[in-house]
Amino acid sequence: MSIAHKVKLVEDLFYQLEQESAQFEKSSEMHCVSGCGKCCTNPNIEASPLEFLPWAFHLFLNGQAEKTLEILTKTNHPTCFIYKPLTVLGQGRCSNYKYRGLICRLFGFAANTDKYGNLRLATCKIIKEGQASAYNTTSEAITKGLHVPVFTEYYMQLNQIDFQLGNKILPINKALKMALEEVLHYYSYRSFPDIGEKCV
Repeated sequence: MSIAHKVKLVEDLFYQLEQESAQFEKSSEMHCVSGCGKCCTNPNIEASPLEFLPWAFHLFLNGQAEKTLEILTKTNHPTCFIYKPLTVLGQGRCSNYKYRGLICRLFGFAANTDKYGNLRLATCKIIKEGQASAYNTTSEAITKGLHVPVFTEYYMQLNQIDFQLGNKILPINKALKMALEEVLHYYSYRSFPDIGEKCV
């Protein structure tokens, strides 16, 4: 399967999640605090290279993949390379929000399954405490059947696109680096993809 085809399948999965997340967010009435960025500064975030393949492909199409890989290779900081802090107080933004990974799209508005098979909303302390009423109401509604995106279900779908790249869970910057390497290696002996205009 070509890189372009894998990217399309990952983007289709992201679109499916966006529809599901929008409905859940509307039902829950919970929301991220504007400009927060707290979860993005966690040095222990892990991800798969596959969920960042669209990001890497986008950079490749725009002639930025090799330079970005070079910078990323020299980066020792554990915080996500794509995250750009705006203040020392933990506020910031994703510098490439459209191409953020699956972990970024799920956290805060999705659930994990506990050892008893029950769904538990996985969100941050800021939402739990600052929006306690909505959080508690939503948690209760989930136990009664409110539909919520589930981490394992989405990662299983991701793995079906490419088991090797989807099943490899790494510190986020290593996942970003591997995604870039995968795209650059693939096109090192193939012609530039013929997919129309470069991405904006």
